[in-house]
Amino acid sequence: MDEDMKQIRFTIPGQPFGKQRPKFSRAGAYVKTYTPKETTSYENLVKLFYNEAAKGKMFPEGAMLDVRIIAYYEIPKSTSKKKRREMLEHRIRPTKKPDWDNIGKIVCDSLNLVAYHDDSAVVDAQVRKFYSETPRIDVMIKVVGPDQI
Repeated sequence: MDEDMKQIRFTIPGQPFGKQRPKFSRAGAYVKTYTPKETTSYENLVKLFYNEAAKGKMFPEGAMLDVRIIAYYEIPKSTSKKKRREMLEHRIRPTKKPDWDNIGKIVCDSLNLVAYHDDSAVVDAQVRKFYSETPRIDVMIKVVGPDQI
């Protein structure tokens, strides 16, 4: 672990994905809870791109963290040229799923014990949604000090 890590940026390519609700299955009198396969796959993708950028480094234990997430959604193929331009200029923004909170949840949950010891270290966060020709999620995590509150 590198005690000097103060900030990291990385990108998860592809259409933004939100955390899915747990699923339940019954086995006789018992109910088993499990995470949907797509959620687990996407969490592994987040870890992969974080590790590629961080090269195995982690934020120090006890650090207060600020997480900024920008989700870029694909522009639908049927969009008119005028509407497409407004989307690229960020004058029209996505009001479709996944919801902002589910995007933040899947990214932060994925990074537990990978980027930080627990996501309770996140003291400030923002998730923004835009359209782009290149769908992706950009993530920036930085340490905040008491003077930056």
